[in-house]
Amino acid sequence: MRLLPVVEHAVKGRVWDCRMCGQCVLHATGMTCPMTCPKTLRNGPCGGVREDGHCEVKPEMECVWTVAERRSRSAFNPTSWEREFDHLRPPVDNQLRGSASWTNLFTGRDRQTPLGWNGATYAPDIEVESSLGEVDDIDSLDTGFHERNPLP
Repeated sequence: MRLLPVVEHAVKGRVWDCRMCGQCVLHATGMTCPMTCPKTLRNGPCGGVREDGHCEVKPEMECVWTVAERRSRSAFNPTSWEREFDHLRPPVDNQLRGSASWTNLFTGRDRQTPLGWNGATYAPDIEVESSLGEVDDIDSLDTGFHERNPLP
């Protein structure tokens, strides 16, 4: 099976600039590889997309997610794939980097997620004691960074 990643990269690399993450989501991103984003964001653009739709990190490059959004609405993209554009994708498992996503798809390895990740902002079995909400009185906070490192 060592030949499969070479073949996959030869095909997908030339056509879609595949970065061989091992968890291909081309079908859900308008046939645009999100790993070509300088920040490797898999769930949409960062807050730095310029007004002209270009990347904040590489201004000469159109934002990968601007391209993906446009391509996902293309007449050539199946409707079932277009609906997947807004789905939340799990974080990349860097252990799969360089492996054949085709193999990982058939074995289900590409759908395994890190322990505790369920698509929410925290694991449901963990009790959250505080939030990152607005604080009206800074003196009400527990001793933390602001007391250990006073401002000059």
